[in-house]
Amino acid sequence: MRSTVAGVLGLDVSLLQSGMGGVAGAELACAVSNAGAAGCAGGYKLVDAALSAMLERVAKGTDRPVGVNLIPEVVGPQELDRQVGQVLDETPPHVHVSLFGMPSDAVCERVTAAGRKLVIQVGTVEDGVRAAGLGAVVVAQGIEAGGHLLGESQRDELVAALRERLPDACLVASGGIGSPEEAGRALAAGADGVLLGTAFVVARESRAHSRFKAAVTAAGGSDTVITDVYEIGWPGRRHRVLSTSATRDPGQPKKFIGRTVVEGRPYLVPRFSSAVPTDATSGRIEEMAMYCGLSCDAISAELSAADVVAEFARVLPGAEVVDSGKREK
Repeated sequence: MRSTVAGVLGLDVSLLQSGMGGVAGAELACAVSNAGAAGCAGGYKLVDAALSAMLERVAKGTDRPVGVNLIPEVVGPQELDRQVGQVLDETPPHVHVSLFGMPSDAVCERVTAAGRKLVIQVGTVEDGVRAAGLGAVVVAQGIEAGGHLLGESQRDELVAALRERLPDACLVASGGIGSPEEAGRALAAGADGVLLGTAFVVARESRAHSRFKAAVTAAGGSDTVITDVYEIGWPGRRHRVLSTSATRDPGQPKKFIGRTVVEGRPYLVPRFSSAVPTDATSGRIEEMAMYCGLSCDAISAELSAADVVAEFARVLPGAEVVDSGKREK
């Protein structure tokens, strides 16, 4: 017997929001959580006072389960340790830790020893088995997903392979889920819930630049490409983005094409930066990294986070128990 993700995390609906750096601020995360799903704020490279400011807004914005997403491979072990310490020290127990990619076992053990829930997104069966063994809710990311890709498998293929190895684990499907019907297919493959990214990029509470949102709602899956050109700040990891002049001509000079502000600090944005254009970004937005999954085929309008959750709630389970392939209250 196993629990749905709603049962494990204490949610009304088995839906997670991706902790997209830049896009997923405290406002989006809290709006998703207050609607009954699990919001997630993107910690990315924030640390010290900048991270504290975001954590304070998350803690004040909701008393429902909510996550903070950290990315082990972009910060390194020492800075990740500092980030995890801040989350554990500066937030109440209803805030869980969400990791994009596998950290060391010690990081996971520190989180669970503190009594916090742990969510880890993976792209391979091996990493999924390891994450489950460390007590995590396992998010299985397929190559249909927007953003950085952790593996080479399609979503349902990975979910099915993990379910075979982990019959009692809590599995969440991620990648290409833009409609309730697609969520249903992920559940049929063996998932206990789903994670949405692109659908929340265009949510009203998202910090994505308005031109980024408009590009996603106008796009189809064929307008996305898997590339590695947006590597400044996050090298060595393929990503799915909307096709741009940068993806079509990666030989262009890496000169500055814009400006942005992160937690009150100004930054220049070079061409091929991994940073997304937010509502604090100016410049050549159309050349920047606009992460977008195949789910854009089903996304055509900007909705509130609550409306997105409500749309998917009709097909996703609540706090149920799964036994022999059947869900029971």
